[in-house]
Amino acid sequence: MTAAARPGVPEPPADEPAGELEVVEYTDPLCPWAWGSEPKLRRLRALLAGRAVWRPVYGVLFDEEEDDPAPDPAAETAWYARYIAEISAHTGAPHAVRLARVAACSRPASLAAVAAERQGPAVAAAVLRRLRESVFVLGEPADSTDRVRAAVTGLPGLDEGLLLADMTDRRTTERLAADRAEARAPVPEVLGLSGPAPHPGAAKEAGDGYRYALPTLLFVGPAGRRVVPGWRPLGEYLAAARAVAPGLRAGAGQLDPDAALELHLSLTRADLEQLTAAARPPARAVRLESGNGPLWLHPAYAEGHPAYTERRPAPAADRSPGR
Repeated sequence: MTAAARPGVPEPPADEPAGELEVVEYTDPLCPWAWGSEPKLRRLRALLAGRAVWRPVYGVLFDEEEDDPAPDPAAETAWYARYIAEISAHTGAPHAVRLARVAACSRPASLAAVAAERQGPAVAAAVLRRLRESVFVLGEPADSTDRVRAAVTGLPGLDEGLLLADMTDRRTTERLAADRAEARAPVPEVLGLSGPAPHPGAAKEAGDGYRYALPTLLFVGPAGRRVVPGWRPLGEYLAAARAVAPGLRAGAGQLDPDAALELHLSLTRADLEQLTAAARPPARAVRLESGNGPLWLHPAYAEGHPAYTERRPAPAADRSPGR
C-alpha cells in the first residue's frame, strides 16, 4: 500500500525533477531555527515540486560525541527555554509552555527521520513533524528510542514496528553517519560569514572543525551552486534556485486552509500565512495550544497525538473565525 492510500496520510507533491536542480537541506529534527523555517520550506517545496530533487541531510545538532554534560541541567533547561522563546518571537513558531529538559542527543530523532523515508514521503514528513512537535509543542524532546516511540505512536499510516526496526538497520545508521559528516564539511561561503540578524547562518564550530548552521539550503544546478544559510526570506531561496537553474519556473499557488490541512496534517499560524490565502483556520481542525499560538491538527493526526492520549476524548474541532 502506498502512503497515498493510507487513511489520513495524503501524498505530498512529488519531488522528482523535470530539470536539473538539487536542493540540499541541512537540518535537524530538534533545531528551533529549522522548526521556525518549516512553513517557508513547505512553501518552497511546493513551488519547486516536479522541478527539483530535495535531499535532507541531518546534521545531529545535539551530539554526544561533541557535547559535554551540563553541570547544572536545570539552569541549562531554563536558559534554553528562553532561547527557544526568543527564536519563536522572530519566526512566529510555537514553543512549549514548559520545556522538560534540553535534548540529550538528537541522534535518535535523526535516525527516526531517516528510517521513516522508507515508508514514503508523506509518512516521512509526518514523522519529522511529530518529532519537532515533541520538543517545540510538548516540551518533551524525542531524544531516546523510547521517546521517539512515544512521539510517533498513533501517527496515521505509520508502521511503528517497521520504523523502530529500520532505526537500527545498517543502511539507516550508515546514512546518518554520512549525513553527519557532510554537515561537518561546509562550503567555504559560510565560513566566517556575517549577514543579517538574527541568524545569518555562519558555520558553527563543532569538535575540531565546523558544521553548517541549521537550517542551511544548498542549491546546485547547471549554472553552479548557491548557499542560503540561516533565517532567510522565501524570496532569497527562490532567487538562489533561479540563479543555478536559469529559466526555472516556480509553480503551485496557495491552498485553501482545508486543503493545506489535508496535505500537511499539522499547521501553525505561520503555515497558514505561507501556504494559504485565507485568514481562517481549517474548518475541521483540532486546535492544540502552545506557548506561542495554536496548532491546527487534522482529526486523524490528532487522534493518537501525545498531547491527547492521556486526556480523551480529543477536543472538538476548531471553528473559530480567525487565527
